[in-house]
Amino acid sequence: MKAPMTGRVHLPIHQQGFTLVELLVAMTLGLLITLAASTALYVSRQGFFSVDAASQLRDNARYAQDIIQRLGVQAGFKNVFYMKGGAGAASGLDPNPPPHVFGINNRKRASTSAWDAGTTWGSTDAGVNSDILVLRAQVSTAAETSAASDGTMIDCLGVPPAAIPTSRDDRFISILHVQASSDGEPALMCSRGTAAPFDVQPLVQGVETFQVLYGVDNVVPGTAPSGTTDSIPERYLRADQLTVSGNDVATYANWRRVRSIRIGMVLRSKPGSAVDPQTQVFYPLGTSKNSATGVIGSAFANATNDPGTEFTAPADGRVRQALTFTVHLRNFQDLETN
Repeated sequence: MKAPMTGRVHLPIHQQGFTLVELLVAMTLGLLITLAASTALYVSRQGFFSVDAASQLRDNARYAQDIIQRLGVQAGFKNVFYMKGGAGAASGLDPNPPPHVFGINNRKRASTSAWDAGTTWGSTDAGVNSDILVLRAQVSTAAETSAASDGTMIDCLGVPPAAIPTSRDDRFISILHVQASSDGEPALMCSRGTAAPFDVQPLVQGVETFQVLYGVDNVVPGTAPSGTTDSIPERYLRADQLTVSGNDVATYANWRRVRSIRIGMVLRSKPGSAVDPQTQVFYPLGTSKNSATGVIGSAFANATNDPGTEFTAPADGRVRQALTFTVHLRNFQDLETN
């Protein structure tokens, strides 16, 4: 006799579905795995961006150092004709010509500014508290009678000027300074030419601060030079410390005693490229102490008298790099007598 029909169908165990609890557990595990994979991908992607940004900063820093060192080595170069004291080389000249190396501390500039002029920084300007560096040299020719440049001397854009000098004091000018480029980012700029208005071109992007100190040979700050020189710098001074108030002759004479240039920069990447977006303090001119008990950076940093030598970067998610180097001048900087 058969059992009565109950209306239920009993399926084999392998054909039964998930219970609600099992389904919720499976979904939770799937979400956790997806979240872990997404996090790993994000961290990996962020790390790639950070490494790429750091690599780009190193390339920019290397290029900036190469071009500034070359310009510094060129400073004071004389064409072979005027080096020999050729006919008429010393006639009709300025008795106090501008020095081959010159600087302006904590100032910005425009293309229409004179080579030795700058204006006050605004508190929100790109590159605020940066300095201005001016370097001069003559175009080189292959022979004394050549009528064209031999292409060995370059301006701050890396281009050999074509016009050969017409007098002993006729030199091309390269001016390095910081201002906002077309995209609003601070950039190390190259102003080149012989007089205002200068041709202004961006040289290195992302330069937040550009600081310069000058290694001088027997110079007392704010005082006309006296005594002998030995071509060895004894101390580093700011540009304003070489100025003798109301005395251009003494000021230029101090500048002619510059024997080396110490450069400090802080370069930054695009936003969002840093893995650890924390605020940082940089000493672009170096972290040396002024004494055994001094604080880090005190040998070259003076936030009161030289803003920018102690640079506090905001927590804006950018990779940053400090660049410090010294250029030793090769050419004779004192006033020529020929």
